[in-house]
This record gives sequence, C-alpha cells and structure tokens, in this order.
Amino acid sequence: MILKDITVERLGEVVECIKKVTKEKKSVCVLLRGNLASGKTTLVNEFVKSLGIKERATSPTFSVQTIYDKNIYHYDIYNKSYEEFLSLGLLEELEREGIHFIEWADDKLENALKKFGFDYVKVNIKIKDDKREYECIS
Repeated sequence: MILKDITVERLGEVVECIKKVTKEKKSVCVLLRGNLASGKTTLVNEFVKSLGIKERATSPTFSVQTIYDKNIYHYDIYNKSYEEFLSLGLLEELEREGIHFIEWADDKLENALKKFGFDYVKVNIKIKDDKREYECIS
C-alpha cells in the first residue's frame, strides 16, 4: 500500500496501515527505510502514542535499542553493520514477542529475516517537499 502526501498531521493513517499488516502476529519486524530526517523516528513515536504509551519515542542511535511498554522494541542501526547487529545479539532479540521497529534496516538484514523465518513488513519513506510518501510492503 502506498500513502502519498502525508503530513505529520496525517501520520495516523500510516500507523493504522502498520497496525493492519502486523495485526494477529505475535512477533513482527517493521523495517524502516528512508533518508536521514525522513521521519522514521517520528513514525515510531506516533505508533507508540497510538497505543496510549506516555513515553516519547526517541532515536536509539547510540543505545541501539529502546523498549517501550506493550512489547514495542525500537532499534536504530544507522552506524552498525549487519555483522555488528549479529554480534550484539540483536537477532535473538527479534525472537521476543512484540513489534520490532528497525531504522536503517538493509538488504542483508532483510535476507537474514527471510532465511530465519521472521515475519516482517517494509516501510519505505520518501521525502516530497514538506510531505512524505510511505510504502508499506508486507
């Protein structure tokens, strides 16, 4: 599904799309792909807010992982290679029940998820002036 001309005020539409494709899955990864400042963390924050979680989602760039209530996990692997992701034991973390948002997920990680049988959804974000285009691929 492609959602075009999305402003911050309409980000709830993208959140609902993610909820729809992740519904009824015990564990699922949401691979967030987009340029710097495309809104990956903003999307995670909006998702967290939609669940009534009071904690604000911020980018875990330096800590690599943040865990929110209700089994929501958030990873930022911008400065980590696939090999570092593995060596940190984060692949095993993805076995935990919940929704795992992964910023900067690359093809190597996607291929590993396929290989090991993880459920995942890709969200590609493109900047269009002050708006965004979101493509959700499950």
